[in-house]
Amino acid sequence: MIISLIQALYDRRMAIPQDRSYYEQVLADIEFFDISPQMYWLLKQAGQLEKMPDFFRNKIEEKYRDALYQNMFIRNQMNIVLERLEAAQIPAIPLKGTVFAEKYFGHLGARATSDIDLLVQPCDLQRAITCVRELGYSYEQERIPSHFHWSYSKEIAGSPIPLTIELHWDLLKENTSNLSMEHFWKQATPLGSYMYIKELSDYHTFYMICLHGWRHNLSSLKYFIDIIQMIHVVQDGCRYETLFKDAHVHKTLKRITRTLAIVYHQFPHLNRIKELSLPNRTKLWWDYSTIRNLQQRTMSQYINWVYYQLFDYDNRKQSIQVLLNWMK
Repeated sequence: MIISLIQALYDRRMAIPQDRSYYEQVLADIEFFDISPQMYWLLKQAGQLEKMPDFFRNKIEEKYRDALYQNMFIRNQMNIVLERLEAAQIPAIPLKGTVFAEKYFGHLGARATSDIDLLVQPCDLQRAITCVRELGYSYEQERIPSHFHWSYSKEIAGSPIPLTIELHWDLLKENTSNLSMEHFWKQATPLGSYMYIKELSDYHTFYMICLHGWRHNLSSLKYFIDIIQMIHVVQDGCRYETLFKDAHVHKTLKRITRTLAIVYHQFPHLNRIKELSLPNRTKLWWDYSTIRNLQQRTMSQYINWVYYQLFDYDNRKQSIQVLLNWMK
């Protein structure tokens, strides 16, 4: 399965598989998880791309180029929005997207992006909405109660899919944590030559990426790759001791520790890059087969889903709030 290839690309002590039939299966996995750009770039960085079977290399290169062109367009559109926010003196922070791809993967095309995510302060939200509306993002998607972002879209000539901006003011649903964005803002630094447009610190980017993977229940290997890539690039900047102390205060500790425990369980070489000490957990309720074969429901899948929905919270009050959110 594809995990062995990802392990070998990040852990150079492991041999890269050579069997052609292996890559036929791996290509199906890559397309299932939509991670062709990441795999193309990792293989290229490892000097292994030209050693791949032609059918495999050509396919992932095609998807990589598609992602690169799409990311170029999205980066251009994001810069237009950032310029407008800067002119209006509205602080904003790009989340994930092209900024993340370039900073932590080292190339614009190394990680596909489909929309624009921006963090703004609650006091600036309405002004930010006015700015994006003036730029043509006039279609507002239905607002979800207790959610932490609102979405605005505009039609793109020649594309059947509109471009969407998500304006975030938080990273988690309300009343499901004590997470404070104030510290994220305080440690953010100016992005490029901007005064009001910021970028998160490495530490808070890692915190965000872990929460992002958890929110999707690690349902794709792309969330694993994001976390692994950051650990390799940032290393001590992940600051686990600080992370766990903060997560305890923010009541996100179970979400952070379970996410990292699963990632380290699948990719144990990470302990040589950045050691992780957590209490032993006899069952993580996550395995590859459950996310690769979503159409075949298993008891393990149901247990994983229930655990994620109800027991990944630091107290009973949070779990009750999640149940209340379901009923809204």
